[in-house]
Formats: sequence, C-alpha cells, structure tokens
Amino acid sequence: MTEALPVERVGILFSGGPAPAANAVISAAVMAFRRNGRQVFGFLNGYSNLVGYDASRPLLAGEQYFEFADHHLRGLRNSRGILIGTARTNPGKAVRSPADLDDPEKTAQLSSVYHALRSLQIDALISIGGDDTLKSANFFHLFQSRLPPDAPRVRIVHLPKTIDNDYRGIDFTFGFFTAVDVMSKELLNLRADAMATKGYFVVETMGRKSSWLAYGVALAGEAHLVVGVEDVTGALAIDEETTNPDGTKSTQARLDLEALCDVIVDLVLTRERRGKHYGTIVLAEGLAELLPRSFLDGVPRDEHGHVSLGRIDIGKLVAQRASARFEQRTGRPKRLVGVQLGYESRCAAPHAFDVMLGSQLGVGAYRALVDEGLDGHMVSVTGQLDLQYVPFSELVDPTNLETDVRYVRPGSDFHRLAHQLETRIDASPPSRRFARPA
Repeated sequence: MTEALPVERVGILFSGGPAPAANAVISAAVMAFRRNGRQVFGFLNGYSNLVGYDASRPLLAGEQYFEFADHHLRGLRNSRGILIGTARTNPGKAVRSPADLDDPEKTAQLSSVYHALRSLQIDALISIGGDDTLKSANFFHLFQSRLPPDAPRVRIVHLPKTIDNDYRGIDFTFGFFTAVDVMSKELLNLRADAMATKGYFVVETMGRKSSWLAYGVALAGEAHLVVGVEDVTGALAIDEETTNPDGTKSTQARLDLEALCDVIVDLVLTRERRGKHYGTIVLAEGLAELLPRSFLDGVPRDEHGHVSLGRIDIGKLVAQRASARFEQRTGRPKRLVGVQLGYESRCAAPHAFDVMLGSQLGVGAYRALVDEGLDGHMVSVTGQLDLQYVPFSELVDPTNLETDVRYVRPGSDFHRLAHQLETRIDASPPSRRFARPA
C-alpha cells in the first residue's frame, strides 16, 4: 500500500443525531490543527454533500463546505448545536458483507466520498458520530485499502458520539451527562406535577439499544420505577419465533407488554397502600424495538435500518394500557400520562464535564493523525481523560462489519444502583413480577 500522505489539509464532519458538546469537539480539533499550521475544512451536514459528488460539479465553498478561520472558533467550545450541521446519510448503506467492498456498484457512494475529498486535496478525515458513523468510517477505510497502490489515501480517525453512552471502547461519550442532567430536571418537574394532581407520568427517554440514559435519568430524577431493555427477561419476556434472511427460524425474547403493565399497576397499588398517590416511571425508548412484531409492522425505518421509535411512542402506549389494566383490576380509574423526553436535551448547553471530554477527543484527533501517524482508529478517553487509540478492527466484527453495543450489564453495580433506589413493589397477585438481578 502507498505510504500515507503528510497531514496538511484536514476534513471534519459530524453525522447522526446531535449531542451536547459537539462544538467543543469541533473547536478543539480545529484549534489543534490550525495552531500547528494545518488547514481544516468543515463538511456541512455529514456525508450528504459528498455521496453525490460529480467531478463536473465541484463542491461549493460556503454551501457544502468551508475552511475554518479564527472567527469560527470564538466562543464555540460552550455553544449549543453543531456548527457544521449533521445528517444521517449513510455512504455504506449498500455494503452488507466484506465481499460487497469489492463490488463497484455497492461502493459507489464511498467512491464519491473519496473523490470529493481528494478534489479538495484532503489528506485526512475526522469523523464524529455514533456506531453507525463508525461503521461508515470503517467502510471508507476498507474501501481505500482496495484502491490501486499508487492512489493517495485519505487517513481517517473517528470520534465517538452518542448521548446513549452505549459505545464500546470508551468509558463515557460526550453529551451523556448533559442529557441526563437536562432530562432528570424535566423528570423532577413532572414529579412535582404528579404530586399536585395525584397522577403518574410514564416517561420515555432516548436509548435505542441500551439503557444508560434511562437509568441515569431515573437515578438523578428520583423515579419510582425504571425499565430498560436490559430488564426484558424473566416474566417481562416472551419468546417469539422469527424468520431470518436465510430462511432459517430463530427465537427472540420480546417485551411482554401486559406483564409490564401489571408491574406498573403493582407499583401504583404499593404506593397507595403507603399513602402515596403519585409517581414517575422511566422507560428506555429501545423497549419499543422489543415489542412483538405486530406492533412494528409498517413502521418507517431510517437509512441504517432503524425503526422510527418516535412513531411508536412507547411511553404513551404503556401509559394507556397500564391505566386500562389498573381500572380492570381495581374497578376505578387512574391517571397515567405518557411523555417523550430526548430531543430537548440533544442541543442543550453542555455540562462542563462534557466540554472537557469533548475537547480531549478533539485534541486526540490531532494527536492520532499527526503525532501517532494513525489511520483507521477511534480516539478514546479513559480514566482521568487519558487518550487511547483503538483500531477499527477491534470495534467492528470482520465477518459482518457490524459494531457491538455496550449494554448495561444486568447485575452490574450501576444496574443494581438504578433499581436499588426505586420503590420496592409489594408482591400481590395477579401481577407477573419480574425478578431483579441479585
């Protein structure tokens, strides 16, 4: 393979959902490169302007990209939003296996990204995003490994981003603590409302695949019950047979919605016996993806194949069904209201820790590319903001090119903490209780 070019001109893009401290990451990265004589270019709205690149229509400065200058960085570190914008465009959406990387049709958009970057003589790309964006970065890295030996390579490093905090290879992701802080304060407001009106709020938090946010919000917001995807076990789970793409059959644990409603009714009755007629319940939005298939038929999916969880609104769904179940079991009504939380936290003013974490990741991009000469690595921060560099090969399964989710381990200290502080539910038939890990 041709030796990598010196890094003189750097591109940076942000992909996927917003996260607090995004601008801290961008600011620190740009500052590090510019202070050391490099040029930095921001590509607007993720990959969306790169996947359709045509050499006959050059990228438009000011509309599709811009070169960073001093004025872009003034006060940027603590600002809301994302200076360079974002989008969910997936240049590797046609790639499903390593063999697909040898198919010119399936790698056409990756090729467009490559040629778009090289049209501006970009030597290295900083990718900021979640696990799907990590997959795109890995696709781009592997695509270039198949280029002719004399073709210049665009080195790539990835900076992990998700308020869900479910990233393997890093302790905490920037934006997580801000999101927990914002949503837990909203939950405390709802708690006060519930006390005043003698009602319950069933609050859905973001967290598609794991429940770090749900548990964190429940802890900081003093919820009376929290249920995450990691809790779908025992009596909360039902086995459902599915047909795999290859035609074989497999069994998957799905959420038993009626069992969950019975647990909520038990909670309400337990608190009533103690003279408490209000409460808040936190659900991870990822529970929606574990609903029986009949609930998911026809629900739209994004470019990465994910179900549109906002369309399901599991907080409202569970609130309505639990309310009906309460009346069925007791003969009297109970007010349960479903609320979605999440979007209001994604561009909130960043928590100081997230600013520090994001800044270290941004500087880490410079150190990875220039000081360490790396390519195909994710920048990570552990312990007391110590930098580490993790090869894509350690984060992506080489057989299917998929990334692993970091779940909250059932029975871990954090998982036990989240459930230790919720209301202890009295055992009372006919509820089908679900056992907490010891």
